[in-house]
Amino acid sequence: MQTIMKRSVVKLVALAAAMWMVGPLAAAHSASAADEVAPGLKVGDVLEKSNCQLAKDLLPPEVLRHYCNGEYRNRIVAYPTGNYHCEKEFEAATEQNAAQLDVDSMGSIIYKSSGKQPPYYYGIPFPIIDEKEPKAGVKVVWNQFLSYWQGGTSYNTSKITMLTPNALDRELVADGWWKFYEGQHPKFRNGANPLNLQSQFLGAVTSPADLQGTATLTWRYRDPGKRDSVWAYVPALRRVRAVSPANRSDGYLGSDISADDGFFFDGKPEEFEWTAAGKREGLAIADPNSVSGPLKIDPVEGGGWHSLIPPTPPTIGYLTPGWTGISWAPVDPALVKRVFWVVQGVPRDKYYLYGKIELWIDAETWTGAWSRKFNWTGELVQTYSATAKVNHPAGPADDREWIPANSMIWTCAENIKMNRATIAGQLPYANAAYYRRINIDANHFEPNTLNRFGK
Repeated sequence: MQTIMKRSVVKLVALAAAMWMVGPLAAAHSASAADEVAPGLKVGDVLEKSNCQLAKDLLPPEVLRHYCNGEYRNRIVAYPTGNYHCEKEFEAATEQNAAQLDVDSMGSIIYKSSGKQPPYYYGIPFPIIDEKEPKAGVKVVWNQFLSYWQGGTSYNTSKITMLTPNALDRELVADGWWKFYEGQHPKFRNGANPLNLQSQFLGAVTSPADLQGTATLTWRYRDPGKRDSVWAYVPALRRVRAVSPANRSDGYLGSDISADDGFFFDGKPEEFEWTAAGKREGLAIADPNSVSGPLKIDPVEGGGWHSLIPPTPPTIGYLTPGWTGISWAPVDPALVKRVFWVVQGVPRDKYYLYGKIELWIDAETWTGAWSRKFNWTGELVQTYSATAKVNHPAGPADDREWIPANSMIWTCAENIKMNRATIAGQLPYANAAYYRRINIDANHFEPNTLNRFGK
């Protein structure tokens, strides 16, 4: 009985904090379908050149500029707060974490009582964060990780499209496998973890022919002081080579997307010094079909779920007949108004490509919206943006799972200095893999077998 009462108290505290966090915005969203987004701008309007200045406080300046130049044009749709769902076990763990967890001086998650790292991370670690506390920034970043890991191990086949403002430059197709050792529902946990891993990632290019077989592999460790192990296989060399984890900030095969972009931000939290700039209202890119109601999620043979629901529309400007804006514009997605934490990270490694990263992270779902990257002299050089993550119900009611799913994906790394961009996440063909919570054997991530992807 005491345990139940304790959980209820924590849940009430978390609910109160959430209401304080979103303030009157949550009430407004539930009150009317014609919400005011900004003075003179409401849900249902299209943000474009003629009214772009109405959103000047809701978007990064370099993104707003695209609307004011007539290069972007998107409808605004409602995405009310209070619609973030996870399994009951995840929610229960989140309640417990609120009272039990903290971070140490390096930014690692620890128990408040002992100062030691928990044996396993599950649930949102910091559902209640004080804006004024010095540790707020890194806590927000950890929440982003656990929110994403909750969706489970994944396997995707997608295009990496490199664009100039008016045309396609180059296109790759790659397979990617993510295996998470933390943040998983009890029935999906991997059991033994002798290497003390947090995650593993393997990416392999399947086309074009000159890059086919190029593969990279990353192991991330739970040990906060142990850097990632990274290997690469280049078919022309016929060798598997260990590479520096500092290279994770470099563009992938000539693109502007890096390994540390990952699902939004995938750098190791302890390798940055984080500060929180506070919370603000803003606009994010979202799939209008995903935020408007449940999507039908189909099971994958052998276990798991399809997380990208076909058919997906063109999404990108250059694929859209009659489009006159910039080539990488998000044509089919919509804009949604949300409350964001804005946090800034300075890398401890002075060889890291960027001197500062600014992240806009949804204060309810902990999904990243905008990542702004500055060089070591403070100049903005890149903006990375991702489609909002929305969890949808899957499986029977008595064994319900909550899976992030979309009917379209737009992930964009825009190189401000070079006036170009890279889009990732597009399906190369209709039935391409986009799976979550599938079983991937750990042997798939062995460095000595990377050459199996070669020609």
